[in-house]
Amino acid sequence: MDDKSPGPKGTGLFLFASFGVIVHVAKMTPQFRAISVHLLTATGAVFAMLAMLAAVDQKWDLMFLWLVVAFAVDGIDGPLARKYHVRKYAAQFDGVLLDLIIDYLTYVFIPAFALFKSGLLPGWTGWFAIIVITFASAMYFADTRMKTKDNSFSGFPGCWNMLIIVMFAIQPNFWIIVTLVSGLSIAMFIPLKFIHPVRTERWRMLSLPMAFAWTFFAGWAAWVDFHPESWAHWGLVATSIYLTFAGIAQQIIPERG
Repeated sequence: MDDKSPGPKGTGLFLFASFGVIVHVAKMTPQFRAISVHLLTATGAVFAMLAMLAAVDQKWDLMFLWLVVAFAVDGIDGPLARKYHVRKYAAQFDGVLLDLIIDYLTYVFIPAFALFKSGLLPGWTGWFAIIVITFASAMYFADTRMKTKDNSFSGFPGCWNMLIIVMFAIQPNFWIIVTLVSGLSIAMFIPLKFIHPVRTERWRMLSLPMAFAWTFFAGWAAWVDFHPESWAHWGLVATSIYLTFAGIAQQIIPERG
């Protein structure tokens, strides 16, 4: 890590400043609380830039650490936005649009760039992957039918960051990666259900801990620079399988009473 790269101390100070906006929310006016949530969401753009800078230097461990931080922010800003009624008290900012812009960077664009530059996909397969991922995801993010009545996603929700970090960890044959990219891109536009770990009420008691576990294992895998003997890889694979297929399982298994 060179002198220009934010180290653990700098990262900690930046996170403290980012999350400090919600420390005393109980004493703030409703308008200030709502604006503070938007400010928290906007830190995702900063984390995206830090991740992109690391990706340009091919510091994949640092890049994924910043993406995991952005993922964590994305997980908590939604519940805070609903709790503090941002649509009522900070209506001048479109939180949904802000979230989508940052999600496209951190879930799609930067991970796709990393996959292309990583060497995991030789020749034309790298070009195929980045074109399919970025194009299909742009269309999906603009699809007004992406949410279901139970606040799940209709179709694969473009969480390429979650797939690609697993690919970095296990480094499968490139044909497996091409097949997964192709299959999930198609799955964006067919009526398969994918859960939102926070908002999908069914199985939330299991889904939410799984999402926390995925975040932990992703951070751990990146922290050890994807060491092949790390147990983080297995935890990452197991939690990814659950988060990918839980919604489809809910479509198959009828809900009780």
